[in-house]
Amino acid sequence: MHLLITGGTGLIGRHLIPRLLQIGHQVSVVTRDVAAAREKLDASVALWSGIHQQTDLNGIDGVINLAGEPIADKRWTEQQKQRLCESRWQITEQLVSLIHASSNPPQFLISGSATGFYGDTGDLVLTEEDPGHDEFTHALCARWEQLALTAQSDRTRVCLMRTGVVLAKEGGALSKMKLPFKLGVGGPIGSGKQYLPWIHIDDLVNAMLWLIDHAELRGPFNMVAPYAVRNEQFAATLGHVMHRPAFMRTPASAIKLMMGESAVLVLGGQHVLPKRLEESGFGFRWYDLEEALRDVV
Repeated sequence: MHLLITGGTGLIGRHLIPRLLQIGHQVSVVTRDVAAAREKLDASVALWSGIHQQTDLNGIDGVINLAGEPIADKRWTEQQKQRLCESRWQITEQLVSLIHASSNPPQFLISGSATGFYGDTGDLVLTEEDPGHDEFTHALCARWEQLALTAQSDRTRVCLMRTGVVLAKEGGALSKMKLPFKLGVGGPIGSGKQYLPWIHIDDLVNAMLWLIDHAELRGPFNMVAPYAVRNEQFAATLGHVMHRPAFMRTPASAIKLMMGESAVLVLGGQHVLPKRLEESGFGFRWYDLEEALRDVV
């Protein structure tokens, strides 16, 4: 198949694309910086300098939409919140318009979202059927998903990926999490009771291939490992794997001072289960947190 990917140079894209090429797919990537993307991606990947010049997606068999400004890199000023929204919503709207303009539209659109869809929901056990809590991350993801779903027709199915914290050897949230442990000051954040939904990058890539290969699947999927952990358990396990102490608790007040409103990303959490993935027959390789961290740390 010929697959079109947005956000292909990000953490997920850099792991997904080699697998797609390995199994024989043709890949094109939409990028704002062709030169930088060429350095990161295989030479066989075709690069599109944006999609504004496209009039349709005829000839594209499937679209994977991973584009979006990193959500935790900057404080959530009103300007930054608008940037976070527009970086996701605008490209999704453009893709949907091109799908509708195609006489032979792509068979599927797999579009990004996040467990932030559910907001800060405490100890509630959540599946794809549960609504989100009304806050910024929910509003961001809900609109993102709504836009993607408008591409759905009897010729194009839409899958939504509500992804948790991705564990990978380089990049992503784990790189930031490891730093205080390396310095000997790692530990729980805030109360430590908040749940942290996580997934190993290999399971995430395999789950995406599963969605591609199973034409009956559509709608939202929680892309998380089956066993969620609390922040204090994650910290203790990471410290153990890294052979570093994990007792230096960071007070919630300090996190709020540093991060402002975006502190909810680490002080809040979701106890999310991958119900629909497991019901579809998908099998996880990495469901034990310690084993997963040993593989990537």
